[in-house]
Amino acid sequence: MRRPGGGRLTRITDGVHQLTHAGVNSYLLEEEGRVTVVDAALPRTWPLLRLALDAIGRGLQDVEAIVLTHAHFDHVGFARRAHVELGVPVYAHRIEHHLAAHPYDYAHERSRLPYPLLHPRALPTLAAMARAGALRVRGIDDVLELVPGERLDVPGRPSVLFVPGHTFGHCALHLADRDVVLTGDALVTLDPYTGRRGPRIVAGAATADSVANLRSLDAIAATGARIVLPGHGDRWTEGAAEAVALARAAGPA
Repeated sequence: MRRPGGGRLTRITDGVHQLTHAGVNSYLLEEEGRVTVVDAALPRTWPLLRLALDAIGRGLQDVEAIVLTHAHFDHVGFARRAHVELGVPVYAHRIEHHLAAHPYDYAHERSRLPYPLLHPRALPTLAAMARAGALRVRGIDDVLELVPGERLDVPGRPSVLFVPGHTFGHCALHLADRDVVLTGDALVTLDPYTGRRGPRIVAGAATADSVANLRSLDAIAATGARIVLPGHGDRWTEGAAEAVALARAAGPA
């Protein structure tokens, strides 16, 4: 584990690295010297991405794609910059394309306002996200389509799973050869709105449809992956099926 510039870089398995900054995870998938970035975190994660790439012997010139599991502001953060400055293509499910361009225009079941009062232990994470640029994310309108059921032709060759609920076009990525599933915010181990840890879905403050989200967890469990990599929180290494069972037991918040 390394801490480049205040972020935390963790090697998960061969060719898979987790970059955590301000409570948000991005992932680096390596293949033959090329890199895919999964989720673009927050704007001030950008310099940490450069340091993380350097730590694994790569550089910005090796990044070939950014894949968004979904297009909330805290996963789109540096996508526009990477696209403009590096010419890197950005992928998201077609339902997410409007949100990618307008990353604050998202559906959610409950008002966000009461959460800091009801869940004060979430305040450090929310404050860190704000310092990392959460209130100033610029969207991107030049986005390519992520197609469920296909393997994406980018480094890591992830299989795309459709897991709507947190957002209407949310996807997960399965790396069968590495026994890994990247769940985005369909399943997390830290809810940034409540501060609760362990496998769960994100609170209604940021989830469009909790019932649909819980239903979609079937696709994650069906991967049989040993390692679950969430959009927020630590990796889970006790299997996707167990993570899904615990998330369902925790229920909506």
